[in-house]
Amino acid sequence: MPIYKRGKKYWIDVSAPNGERIRRSTGTEDKLKAQEYHDKVKHELWQQERLDKQPERFFEEIVILALRDAEYQACFNNKQIYARYFLSIFKGRKISSITSEEIANSLPTHKGKTKSKLSNATQNRYRAFIMRAFSLAYKMGWISKNHHVTRLSEPKVRVRWIERDQARLLINNLSITWMKGFASLALLTGARKGEIFSLTWRNVDINRRIAVITAENAKSGKARAVPLNDEAISILRSLPKEGEFVFSSNGKCRKQISRTDFDRALKKSGINDFRFHDLRHTWASWHVQNGTPLMVLKEMGGWETLEMVNKYAHLSGEHLAKYSGFVTFLTQEEKSISQKQHLTLLTG
Repeated sequence: MPIYKRGKKYWIDVSAPNGERIRRSTGTEDKLKAQEYHDKVKHELWQQERLDKQPERFFEEIVILALRDAEYQACFNNKQIYARYFLSIFKGRKISSITSEEIANSLPTHKGKTKSKLSNATQNRYRAFIMRAFSLAYKMGWISKNHHVTRLSEPKVRVRWIERDQARLLINNLSITWMKGFASLALLTGARKGEIFSLTWRNVDINRRIAVITAENAKSGKARAVPLNDEAISILRSLPKEGEFVFSSNGKCRKQISRTDFDRALKKSGINDFRFHDLRHTWASWHVQNGTPLMVLKEMGGWETLEMVNKYAHLSGEHLAKYSGFVTFLTQEEKSISQKQHLTLLTG
């Protein structure tokens, strides 16, 4: 029986051209509307079989694609927040019916109950999630063309770093012992706060002089080995082994730094406009100033793209210095005379 009643609603029972049997509710108590739904399903099944037409996909399906794609990323919890937000807007919609304009207009502008305005950077993260979902749908052949939503402009990347004497003063002014070790490792390895908190003794190899940031704890979702210098090894050896994690509290992983101790140390050291994450910027800045190639720094710091590391390039002009003499008015002979004259002036 192609149409039958179950409870108050009508259901359909149809056979697809490939032999698959489909039973589902029409969602209506009106037999005429149920018949129309039955005919529509039969027609779509015929198109899929005879015309090789893709079945209609719903927004929930591409959200699943995007979440599976981000499953092992450190920011997965944020991706779930983005997913819930967009489901509240597009749930139940066929993806072919959603336009680029709708996506652009759906980006959140304010945060929850507080109604505080979201920054362009935060809106761009929401944008990146939904655009990734539609991009995956396009690659799967679920839609015939991809969407375009312009990325919002963001302020220039902030790079705040401190000199070595300031860093030593900051560490010395921290009053909590474990905070001294934690901040020191951030400066010496460039590891992110969350990566250091999640570091276990099992993943620290003193003999090989490396600490392994596992994939599930790395922001990029990719494991990497962090080299340890003499100072970092000395700090690790001085830490008590009270549990599985390098920085434990009563045998459990610590979750947060002491902001009170950090802020107090900053004030005592006379350092302004400085966040804990700026210790990572400081580590990267010191490397660039000492001549570490940007590609090497990218691997050491666990950045996904070279573009993310280029913000430190301006801190060292040494790679450009060798080209400074390529354009000149002087001949080689005149250059030699000029150098001798300059030497005479310096030596008297």
